Amino acid sequence: MRKGPRRLRPGLGAGGGELEPGGFSASGRRTPLRPLRLWLLLLVLAAGALLGLWLLWREVAEQGWGVKEQQQQQQQQQEIGGSQLAHKPRSLSSSQLKRLSSLVDLQRLWHSYLQPILLERYPGSRGSKQVQQFITERLRGLAASWHIELDSFEDRTPRGMVSFANVVATLDPAAPRRLVLACHYDSKYFPHDGRGRAFLGATDSAVPCSILLELVTALDQELLRSKEQGAKVSLQLLFLDGEEAFGEWSDTDSLYGARHLAERMSKASLRPGVTQLQAMALFVLLDLLGADGLTIQNHFSDTASWFERLVSIERRLHRLNLLASHPQEQLYFSRHPIYGPVQDDHVPFLQRGVPVLHLIATPFPVFWHTMEDTEVNLHRPTVENLCKILAAFVAEYLWL
Repeated sequence: MRKGPRRLRPGLGAGGGELEPGGFSASGRRTPLRPLRLWLLLLVLAAGALLGLWLLWREVAEQGWGVKEQQQQQQQQQEIGGSQLAHKPRSLSSSQLKRLSSLVDLQRLWHSYLQPILLERYPGSRGSKQVQQFITERLRGLAASWHIELDSFEDRTPRGMVSFANVVATLDPAAPRRLVLACHYDSKYFPHDGRGRAFLGATDSAVPCSILLELVTALDQELLRSKEQGAKVSLQLLFLDGEEAFGEWSDTDSLYGARHLAERMSKASLRPGVTQLQAMALFVLLDLLGADGLTIQNHFSDTASWFERLVSIERRLHRLNLLASHPQEQLYFSRHPIYGPVQDDHVPFLQRGVPVLHLIATPFPVFWHTMEDTEVNLHRPTVENLCKILAAFVAEYLWL
């Protein structure tokens, strides 16, 4: 005898009808359900499989979109980085080099720019504010009409909250790309010594500041003409505050101004899709310059071609007898070996992908971070020669 698909207890049949032999109600008899259940099971399995396939497709698609977006971002970064390093300079003729060299005035550099900066100027001090104002006024007095911003902020230091201010001067803010020349203007904080002397930081970094000021003064008319012609690459000067540590050098006690400015510029848009930081075609940092017998070595392989331009310019100026107290072709810029990175104001910009040329004396001057880093220990011909070399470098880079 075959049992029905559902067994019912006596008296519980549908409608209370009579029970058939075997205890099944005649009125409660149902059509066998096994084929229907099988079809329902197959339908559920098919629906689950389709849902699983759809979810899998969605996950793969989202991953694909994410990878594509990441690739697009990487491509954009590569294009920006490529444009930074793909810039081609012009080559100056001998007559052009002679003319540019004649524009550099050592007496103006020394008396009008260097000596006013040679004072105690640690961040937040009266001397610091005095130098900020001095730099700003000198730049505003030039015909090229610089756009000047003061990037002021406060930060916590081992000496408590301190006020800082970066001076940012841009020749043409609308230009798509920028050659950046940078230095720090603060002096390291030291207590006055037993003779009452303050730390003045002549090479560290009053001389680099004076070189930048003299350079843009010497090239004032050329820079004005470049701006009026709408050059695609413009010049930007950064006079950075707070490079020095107040205590022991650390990631948080150093580079106050550079860290703040790099962060700000990485978020500030210059044009759609490009930040102010990404517009930096090359970041040239000057530091510890002015002593006799200094050597400047290359620090980065990706900007080695620009370092080679400096090597070439020094050689050409030497052959044209345009460099004073310069007994050999290669006196300052040394090709080999590549010197390891030195922690300095370029680091926050380098970490964000900006190409860097670090022009720092290595080894450091023997009087580094001592009270002897003063005007008396500077070598005037070296300061003048470096300014001439950099003037030619800027003129070649900007096609002046």
